[in-house]
Amino acid sequence: MKKLETATRLSFVEDRSEIMDFLVNAFADKEEYICQGRYKNAEEAITFLPKSDTKLVIVDIGLPGKKSGIDCVREVKALRPDIQFMMFTVFDAGDQIFESLKAGASGYLLKTIKEEKVVHAVKELLNGGAPMSHAIARKVTDFFFNGPREVTEMKLLSQREQEVLALLAKGKLYKEIAEEMDVVIGTVKQHVHNIYQKLHVSNKTEAINLYLGREL
Repeated sequence: MKKLETATRLSFVEDRSEIMDFLVNAFADKEEYICQGRYKNAEEAITFLPKSDTKLVIVDIGLPGKKSGIDCVREVKALRPDIQFMMFTVFDAGDQIFESLKAGASGYLLKTIKEEKVVHAVKELLNGGAPMSHAIARKVTDFFFNGPREVTEMKLLSQREQEVLALLAKGKLYKEIAEEMDVVIGTVKQHVHNIYQKLHVSNKTEAINLYLGREL
């Protein structure tokens, strides 16, 4: 099938061949997506993804080698905050869910999901959503409803995102933050976008109020 010139580049980080085939097949007949990169471990992905024009990566957590899928997300996000990540795994424990989100993942799917659901989740994520399997979404909801209050939404932010939010709270402009963090303004804007998604806010004032512990 001929792909659109504007097709979104996808990459996959998965060591099991049958799961890799499942992901590739899910998007093979979709003209709006191109399956660009296929990596069997985190080390390969960390090496090549920052140099690619991949828009979204679907990544497993349990990978061969010294680094996990969560490590992959964290390290690539530090270099390319514009790349979006969605976990695709069998792990449904709370610590792995929140570590993935904290590392920079915007979605979390279990491998029991069907092909069409994966495609729908990718579309949702690219449109600004945070797709999760029902069981994962329930765990996240239960955690914030019943969990310890000392563990706040702020713990979902990566270290760089927390730095950006702290500087915003000090009244810094995007240009000033970029200079202080030695990055381009576009990187700061992407960090801010990720902050809004993870904190479920729509503007800077709401994000700062959460950071300062004020009521919205």
